[in-house]
Amino acid sequence: MKKDNVLKKEFKSSDVERMRNLVKGKAGNKTTQGIGYTKKHEYYKEGDVWEEDGRKWTIKNGIKQNITKMDKIKELGLTPLFCPSCNKVMDHPNDKLMYKNHRKCFDCMVEFETNLRREGKWEEYKTQIHNEGIDKMIGDYKKFIEETINESNNSYVTEHGDVENWVGGFDKEKILNEMEEGIKYLESLKKS
Repeated sequence: MKKDNVLKKEFKSSDVERMRNLVKGKAGNKTTQGIGYTKKHEYYKEGDVWEEDGRKWTIKNGIKQNITKMDKIKELGLTPLFCPSCNKVMDHPNDKLMYKNHRKCFDCMVEFETNLRREGKWEEYKTQIHNEGIDKMIGDYKKFIEETINESNNSYVTEHGDVENWVGGFDKEKILNEMEEGIKYLESLKKS
């Protein structure tokens, strides 16, 4: 039996054209013509904002980026390369912490605090920072208690997935009284 080495497949003209393009080093060239719907191409420049497929987009630093609701929150967590106050590179180990708390680099914060000491306003500044921290704590405490009081606790799901119905609940008046005592205590921690 004699083996046939003849290729028994017919090549389409697009296959032949593709091989010619590969041999010539033109791998990206088209071998067929497309017909039908073509999408309208719109070109955007740096800073443009547009909506496409129900999403907002922009171009930042030459890159197309999606605009989300969380972008502002993301920016709060990022430390810039340069200090917004003095425009120096923020490369000190404490710069990240200072920027997070005060929106300045470490050197600007040291200069600011030194000026306060020179002017005799340092103690007043320390007291203000301390009291603002306590006020924030009181606000968080009130919010926590209000959420706890308003949450439903009629049933409880156990580790095994069983739903247990509980009878009783919170004594809201007692909780509010204890909250007021807690707030009075926190207020007493403030400096004058």
